[in-house]
Amino acid sequence: MTVAVCPGSFDPITNGHLDIVTRASRHFDEVVVLVTGNPTKTTGLFSVAERVELIREVTRDNPRVTVDSWGGLLVDYTTAHQVTALVKGLRSSLDYEYELPMAQMNRRLTGVDTYFLLTDEKYGYISSSLTKEVAKYGGDITGLVPEAVRQAMKDKLR
Repeated sequence: MTVAVCPGSFDPITNGHLDIVTRASRHFDEVVVLVTGNPTKTTGLFSVAERVELIREVTRDNPRVTVDSWGGLLVDYTTAHQVTALVKGLRSSLDYEYELPMAQMNRRLTGVDTYFLLTDEKYGYISSSLTKEVAKYGGDITGLVPEAVRQAMKDKLR
């Protein structure tokens, strides 16, 4: 059985993230959406537990997708769970420049391979940070995030 991990902070999960996860699930027996802590982001809109639950809700119809969380090094998770593949979405060359050294380091440390999927052009401008900013100031985020996430953001930002 081939298992891949899609790691990220997912605060919140966007339709772009969901598209990458769905497409990855066509190529792997199981895709673990792994909510990780990001040390460069000091505060989040949602707690890790809330993110996990939202992702479970929006992926519940895909039997190949599971959700987990991890607070340490990604390679420690992949080793502990015998995962040999990571999947990352790329929106632009800037994402590639950011992700390449991490992919190379992960491969050096544990042999895990990173597979890059190009973002569907209709999601290329979407990021969790930008989505949160638009929502914070009352902008319409319909179509940027799954409906359950949009509602949870609305409730959180009241």
